[in-house]
Amino acid sequence: MNPLDLLASPLGIAVVAYAAWYALKCAVTPWGRCRRCHGTRTTGRVLRQPCPRCDGTGIRVRLGRRLYRYILSEYRSGR
Repeated sequence: MNPLDLLASPLGIAVVAYAAWYALKCAVTPWGRCRRCHGTRTTGRVLRQPCPRCDGTGIRVRLGRRLYRYILSEYRSGR
Protein backbone atom coordinates (compact mmCIF):
# COMPACT_ATOMS: atom_id res chain seq x y z
CA MET A 1 0.00 0.00 0.00
CA ASN A 2 1.25 3.43 -0.90
CA PRO A 3 1.70 5.77 2.13
CA LEU A 4 -0.19 8.50 0.30
CA ASP A 5 -3.19 6.19 -0.02
CA LEU A 6 -3.29 5.86 3.77
CA LEU A 7 -3.30 9.63 4.23
CA ALA A 8 -6.11 9.97 1.73
CA SER A 9 -8.32 7.48 3.56
CA PRO A 10 -10.93 8.80 6.02
CA LEU A 11 -9.14 7.12 8.94
CA GLY A 12 -5.84 8.73 7.98
CA ILE A 13 -7.49 12.13 7.69
CA ALA A 14 -9.11 11.66 11.11
CA VAL A 15 -5.79 10.72 12.73
CA VAL A 16 -3.98 13.70 11.21
CA ALA A 17 -6.84 16.04 12.22
CA TYR A 18 -6.82 14.72 15.81
CA ALA A 19 -3.03 15.09 16.05
CA ALA A 20 -3.24 18.68 14.79
CA TRP A 21 -6.07 19.48 17.22
CA TYR A 22 -4.14 18.01 20.18
CA ALA A 23 -0.96 19.88 19.22
CA LEU A 24 -2.92 23.14 19.06
CA LYS A 25 -4.57 22.38 22.39
CA CYS A 26 -1.19 21.71 24.02
CA ALA A 27 0.20 24.95 22.59
CA VAL A 28 -2.72 27.10 23.71
CA THR A 29 -3.48 25.49 27.08
CA PRO A 30 -0.53 23.41 28.31
CA TRP A 31 -2.22 22.76 31.66
CA GLY A 32 -4.99 20.22 32.26
CA ARG A 33 -6.89 18.98 35.28
CA CYS A 34 -5.11 16.44 37.46
CA ARG A 35 -6.17 12.87 36.66
CA ARG A 36 -5.91 11.68 40.24
CA CYS A 37 -7.81 14.36 42.14
CA HIS A 38 -9.82 15.67 39.12
CA GLY A 39 -9.05 19.25 40.10
CA THR A 40 -10.37 18.98 43.66
CA ARG A 41 -6.79 19.30 44.98
CA THR A 42 -7.22 16.71 47.72
CA THR A 43 -7.20 12.94 47.97
CA GLY A 44 -8.84 10.71 50.51
CA ARG A 45 -12.25 11.06 52.07
CA VAL A 46 -11.26 11.18 55.71
CA LEU A 47 -7.93 13.02 56.00
CA ARG A 48 -8.15 15.35 52.96
CA GLN A 49 -4.44 15.42 52.17
CA PRO A 50 -3.08 17.42 49.23
CA CYS A 51 -2.85 15.43 46.02
CA PRO A 52 0.71 14.06 45.62
CA ARG A 53 0.65 14.19 41.80
CA CYS A 54 -0.24 17.85 41.41
CA ASP A 55 0.99 19.02 44.86
CA GLY A 56 -2.46 20.36 45.64
CA THR A 57 -2.68 22.69 42.65
CA GLY A 58 -5.33 20.70 40.77
CA ILE A 59 -3.53 21.09 37.44
CA ARG A 60 -0.82 19.17 35.57
CA VAL A 61 1.22 19.59 32.39
CA ARG A 62 -0.30 17.78 29.40
CA LEU A 63 1.54 14.81 27.92
CA GLY A 64 1.94 16.48 24.53
CA ARG A 65 3.50 19.55 26.12
CA ARG A 66 5.95 17.40 28.09
CA LEU A 67 6.89 15.55 24.91
CA TYR A 68 7.39 18.86 23.07
CA ARG A 69 9.64 20.21 25.83
CA TYR A 70 11.68 16.99 25.88
CA ILE A 71 12.23 17.08 22.11
CA LEU A 72 13.11 20.78 22.30
CA SER A 73 15.64 20.22 25.10
CA GLU A 74 17.27 17.34 23.18
CA TYR A 75 17.46 19.50 20.08
CA ARG A 76 19.03 22.39 21.97
CA SER A 77 21.57 20.17 23.71
CA GLY A 78 22.70 18.88 20.31
CA ARG A 79 22.16 15.19 20.90
